[in-house]
Amino acid sequence: MHADIVDLREFYYSALGRLAEHSIAMALSAIWARMPEERLVGLGYAVPYLDRFRADTERTFAFMPAGQGAVNWPLGELSTTALVFDEELPLPDASIDRVLMVHSLEFAENPRETMKELWRILAPGGRLVIVVPNRRGVWARMEHTPFGSGRPYSRRQLTHLLRETNFTPGATAEALFFPPSKRRSVQKLGGGFERMGRLLWPLFSGVIVVEAQKRLYQGLPVAARASRRVFVPVIAPQGVPTTRGSAAS
Repeated sequence: MHADIVDLREFYYSALGRLAEHSIAMALSAIWARMPEERLVGLGYAVPYLDRFRADTERTFAFMPAGQGAVNWPLGELSTTALVFDEELPLPDASIDRVLMVHSLEFAENPRETMKELWRILAPGGRLVIVVPNRRGVWARMEHTPFGSGRPYSRRQLTHLLRETNFTPGATAEALFFPPSKRRSVQKLGGGFERMGRLLWPLFSGVIVVEAQKRLYQGLPVAARASRRVFVPVIAPQGVPTTRGSAAS
């Protein structure tokens, strides 16, 4: 089951969520510096990180799974958000240069089918970055953050899944070495924990960040299938803040 969009947004509005965002953004920056004139898709709940990249891209989309729900993004502009099923993305073959998965793979109903669909939409030489909870880390065991939901992965499991679905794993990084505590006294020490963690306990990071490239040989035939899913309208909850500013007020 996907994390709910309201819970995800509220987490990133919190002090702990902002610290987590900064830690993961630093890891992403070490892998992806710039993306000049490339097409980027964020799958899952990637909007806290897409703002850092979209200035260089040709265009950026925020794809949010139907089971999670969606919010408008970017704020104050024409929306580039789409509500999707991650096994049936509304894009042509080889149409996207990069994909960023955050709060996505751990909730996938069928991870292999999701990865095959990403392989389909990525252009030749296209790159994918996955941010996924580390099964060895403390964050995967704490349910008060979205990283404590879904299925966590080890680095070996993630590498095996990528190779099995015709991706070549490349650069890696880690993030979230500080404990997921709501106490301000602990949060103030987050920077020190991050620096020490990268040196002393890299295997126990809260998340694993892995880049992979689309492999062009040994392609897997994709069987044509009729969609078995439909969107069912629901009433949106009332009183939920729609911007970071209104949430803080």
